[in-house]
Formats: sequence, C-alpha cells, structure tokens
Amino acid sequence: MPDLSRRALVLGAAVLACAPVTPAGAQGVAAPQGAATPFGFQDVVKRARDLAAAPYDATIPPLPDGLANLDYDAWRDIRFKSDKPLLGQQLNATFRLELFHLGHLYKRPVIINVLRDGIPAPIPYATNLFDYGRNKVSANLPINLGFAGFRLKFPINAPHVWDEVVAFLGASYFRFLGRGQRYGLSARGLAIGGGRRLNEEFPYFREFWIETPGPNAETISINALLDGESATGAFRFELTPGQDTYLETGVTLFARKTIPTLGLAPLSSMFFVGKNDRRFTDDFRSELHDSDGLLMHTGAGEWIWRPLSNPLAPSVSAFLDRDPRGFGLLQRDRNFSDYQDLDLAYELRPSYWIEPRDNWGEGKVELLELPTNDETNDNVVAAWAPNDPLEAGKSLTYGYRITALTMDQALSPGGRTVATFRVSPRALGSPESPPPGATRFLIDFAGGDLPFYMSDPSQVEAIATASNGRILRTFLTPNAHTRGFRAGVDVAVDSGQSTDLRVFLRSGPKALTETWTFPWRG
Repeated sequence: MPDLSRRALVLGAAVLACAPVTPAGAQGVAAPQGAATPFGFQDVVKRARDLAAAPYDATIPPLPDGLANLDYDAWRDIRFKSDKPLLGQQLNATFRLELFHLGHLYKRPVIINVLRDGIPAPIPYATNLFDYGRNKVSANLPINLGFAGFRLKFPINAPHVWDEVVAFLGASYFRFLGRGQRYGLSARGLAIGGGRRLNEEFPYFREFWIETPGPNAETISINALLDGESATGAFRFELTPGQDTYLETGVTLFARKTIPTLGLAPLSSMFFVGKNDRRFTDDFRSELHDSDGLLMHTGAGEWIWRPLSNPLAPSVSAFLDRDPRGFGLLQRDRNFSDYQDLDLAYELRPSYWIEPRDNWGEGKVELLELPTNDETNDNVVAAWAPNDPLEAGKSLTYGYRITALTMDQALSPGGRTVATFRVSPRALGSPESPPPGATRFLIDFAGGDLPFYMSDPSQVEAIATASNGRILRTFLTPNAHTRGFRAGVDVAVDSGQSTDLRVFLRSGPKALTETWTFPWRG
C-alpha cells in the first residue's frame, strides 16, 4: 500500500495562450468553425470508456538517474517553490496549486492540466519549479517527465495564510483537511479485491483537470481519470474548504473484466493502541490511532458504532445493509491527555464521513483490520461493497459527499459511545469468580437525552446481546464526568469460539443511544 499517511516553465499566460486543445473524441454538439468544444467531465467519462476497451498497460517509465533511488527523507527534501503557484496569481484568488515531485514510492507519472474557459493546458515539467535541497538532479530533465501528484492551498485557518487543504498523491489516494485539523487517515478513489488482501489492486489516477476558479471562489472542481487492471473511471470532485471541508464526488466506472469484490468510497487509517487494546504498554503515550471507530447510519435508520482494534490476525467484519445513509472512520477521542504526543497531535486528526447520493442498493460496509507492531502502518480499511459484481463491459455511476469532521456529535441525534474498555470481571469486584473465557466490557455513552435521565437512572436499561456465548451480567452506572452512563457487560465465550456483541441504552421502548458492537473471541 502506498505510504501516504507518513511523513522551464511556470503555468501562466504564456501556457494558457497556447493553441486551443480539442480533446480526442470529445462529445457534444459541433462547435462553430474555429472554436474548440469546451472540455468537461463528459470528456473524462468518454476517455474512461475508451480506456476500458483497451488492454491495461502497467508499464512505469524508469526515472532518470538521481530520482530512481531516493529514500523518503531525500524525496521530502524536494519542495515545490511556493513563490511559483500555478493558481492564485490573479487578483482575489483563493486557491493555489502546487506539485509533488516524482521519486521514492511515487514513480508513476501523473499528467496535470489546468482548465480555463473549457480549454485544458497540461503543465510541463521544469526543474525551476522545485527546490531540490541536498539532492543532485540534472537540469536537463524532459518536460514530459510528469509529476507524482498535487496539492491545493487555501486560507482555511487564517485570512491571507494559504494552508494545504487537499493532496492527491499515490495510486488513487487523497487527503484533505478542515479548520484546525492535522493529517491522519486517507481516502481512496476505488478499492478492488481488498477485503482479505487477496489479489488486491491499486488503480491510480493517471490524469487530472483542475478548473480555474473565479475571484473569491469558495469551491474548486477537480476532474480525474482512473486507470487499473480491472477498471477505469471518471471522477469529479468539488472541494469546499471550511470548518468541515467536504468534497462532492461523482463517479462513473467501467469494468475491463468482471470485478467480484468492489470497494466504493474506501477509507484507510491506523489503529495501534487504544483504551480497548493495551497490548503494547512500553510507551508513555497511552493511545496511538488516527481513527478509533467505524460509525454507520444504516438504510433502516439505525446508528451503529464499532470500536477499532489492532488484532492478532487479519480480521474482516461485514455489516449488511441496503441503501446506507452514511458511514465513516472517526476520531472521537479529542483529549490530548490520552495521547500526550506534542508533535503528532493525534487529537487533531480528522474524521471522514461518507454520505451516499441516491440509492446504493444491497451490500455491506466492510471493515478490514490488520495487525501492526507500530504506529506507522495504515492497518484499517473501510468501504462499501455492493452485493452484485461489476460485470466486464458494464458501467456503474454513483455519487457521495465526503466530509472532514472534527466533532461528530451533530451526525446522530442520540447518545454516542465515547470510550470502550476491556477488563477482567474479577478486576472490579464481581461477587463470584468469573467462569473461564469471561471478560468485561465497559462502554461509556454520552450525549443525546442521557443527561435528562441521570437524576433517575432506574428509567434506563442496558440492552446487551451476543451472537454466541453467554451474557453473564449487565449493569449501568451514571457517569457525572461525561454526563452520561457507563454500561458494563460480562460475557463468556468458549475457548476458540467467537461472538458479536451489541449493546445500547433504552428507556421503555425508546432507544437512547447508538448501538455499540464489537467482535470477541474466547
């Protein structure tokens, strides 16, 4: 997996004044003689369709000497010159475009175009766009060398200060930020065959068309062409930076061959250590994760929270649904005291929330968790997997909004899970010795109407079920620190057996919280 989560000519009037380019095979009504047909998303769809009809070419041109063997630190030492932004030079411009250099893991060249008035202008490579730091690079590199990707800057945290707001780099990976956030998890355009990491493919964005925004623009549009062994695709992203930055995303896929396991709107993140998993205790930092749970809003209206874990062996969880209303990987714990990392600021990592447009049909939210021995590996993937395969020669069109959140309280109306702990039943003074295979989960619920019931806890009950094994005991305690309740559940599972636990709080017939769910093996 590309390690996205860890660490000459400038385009201007001269380039944009070049002879107009009419894209090959462009659709639409014929333009008047002497005028070019404006390039638009429909042309990217046409290119994706034509590309799917041709054999996949996996060839990556070799990089010139001095670039082919760069390690991570050397590659990071190559920086785009911020005084040469490819957008943002005009009066009242709000977005600036900068490019990433090829090298290290990023060896596949990407073509990047700027669209102005429907005319695409490809950005030629030039060494004077970059500061190479300590690297020795030839000054005669070809103008068709290409780039590894790009980023856009926007004054998101302070007026007249351009901070990075989105970056497309590596395969189909991209990351983006809301106000006050620090990079953590990543989004991807498409996942293929990733459920159990068997025959996984990494389709990649091979070309981008970035539409020049007008003065004082608050939104910018990005078109992208995806290529891969099994599928091609046309993507349109409309980025709106803000407190909670979001991208409206439209996609049309074309299958080169039948794809049985397709992952739509995939997210990749890292979970190493948390409250419910303390196997690694030799670090002064008690929690290390970019995300701590998967939240789902089902088509039936139920809210489900699944805490993440760092498993001993690869684990796949599937949550069956029809026409999901939303899902995402969230970072709910925002307390610095739980992380104690002055540099990495895990408490500022964004949550990504996916809201499907229209109906996505029957399928499942699939969660993959891989074991990791350190915090540098993205070991968590979540995506929507349709039940029906995408047949060779067929297409699929869908859309969704993806939002970078800091706080998620506004998503769900009821109480939410704010912490999960796992302990021995004996540790908290159970009146009798626990049976073999027993464990205790403590779940803190807060928010919604829970503060209303704290003065009379007898009105609230914890509803706990297990797909296997036995629920030995449940108990509920008001928690003044969270203005909610702590639910305790003791469960016993025979050795080698597994169970799926579900817990929520209820008052009479009314559900007060989302449903907490967790897999457990005896």
